[in-house]
Amino acid sequence: MTDNTTTDEPTWGIELTPEHPPERIAELAALAEDEGYDIAFTSSHYFNRDPFVTLSRMVEATDEIQLGPGIVNPYETHPVRLAAQTATIDEISDGRAVFGVGAGDRSSLSNLGIERDSPLRRVLETFDVARDLWAGETVTHEGTFTARDASLNLEPCEIPTYVGAQGPHMLRMSAKHADGVLINAAHPKDLEWSAGQLEQGRADRPDEYGEFEALAFASVSVAADETEAREAARPPVAFIVGGAADPVLARHDIDREAAGDVSAALERGDLTEAFGHVTDDMIDAFCIAGTTETVADRFEAVLEHVDGIVVGSPLGPDLEDAVVRASEALAQATARDRT
Repeated sequence: MTDNTTTDEPTWGIELTPEHPPERIAELAALAEDEGYDIAFTSSHYFNRDPFVTLSRMVEATDEIQLGPGIVNPYETHPVRLAAQTATIDEISDGRAVFGVGAGDRSSLSNLGIERDSPLRRVLETFDVARDLWAGETVTHEGTFTARDASLNLEPCEIPTYVGAQGPHMLRMSAKHADGVLINAAHPKDLEWSAGQLEQGRADRPDEYGEFEALAFASVSVAADETEAREAARPPVAFIVGGAADPVLARHDIDREAAGDVSAALERGDLTEAFGHVTDDMIDAFCIAGTTETVADRFEAVLEHVDGIVVGSPLGPDLEDAVVRASEALAQATARDRT
C-alpha cells in the first residue's frame, strides 16, 4: 500500500448505479452495509435516476455506511447547488456524506450540448467553494463559474471530497488539494502509474489539509461462473475503451484499430456491435472480472498501489450476489495485504 493511508485497513467502497429504481438501490446499500463496505457511491448520469433522490432513499435504509455521489460534475449542475445537495444528504444522514466530484464524461456532456471547458480548474474551484459554503461562509466567486453572495441555509458541516481522476493533471491536483481520489482504473499497471502522479501532487500538499486517501474506482464483475462474469463486463469495458487515451491503450498493448471499432460503434449508437468488439485483452485491462477467487487475486494486486477499492459497475450479472461475492473477495485480499 501507499504510505498515505488514513487507516490500518483498506477502505471498501461500492458504486451503485441508479439504472434501477431508488428502492432497489437502497436495498443494495443496506446489503453493502451488512457486508462491511465503508462507503457507497451513487453514480450520476443524465439518463439514469437522480443520484441525490436515490441517496436520500439510501440514507433511510442504512445506519453507518458513508454515502455520496460518485461522481457528479459541475457542468450539468451549478457547483453551489451541488454543495447544497450534498450538505442536505449530510444533514439527513447525521454526518455520513462524502462528495465525489469530477469533470464528467465528455461524450455524455456533448449529448446535452455542454462543453467541458477548463476541467481541472472547474473541479478544483467547485470543491474549494463547496468547502467554504459548508463552513457557513458567504461566498463570492468569479472563475470558471460565478457565485455572488452565495450561502447555504444549513448548519455548518465538514464533508470529505473525493476527486474522480484518470489523467496526470487531475491526479496531481487531487493529491494536492482534495481529501481523496477515485482513480478510474482497475489494472495494477494503471494504478502504479497513477501512484507516481499522486506522489508528485502530495509533495506540494499543505500540512493543514491532513491525510489523503487514494481509492481505485475499478470496474468489477464477479460471479460463480467466470464466463458469465466476463460477459457482464462487456458493456462497461466498451465505454472505458471508447474513452481511453492512446497512452492508456499502449500501456496494455490494446490495438488502436480495435479500440477504434468500439468507439465508432458507440458513436453510431450501435451498442450491440460495440460490445461485440470488446476483446478478452480489453476486459483484462479495464475490468476485474471472474470468480470470487480470481477477483480476490486481482484485488490483492491492486492494493499494492492504493488505500482501498471501490467496487464499480457492473458488479456482476446478479447484483445482490455480486455485492456479497465482492465483499468476500475484498476480505480475502485485505487479509493477505496484512500478512
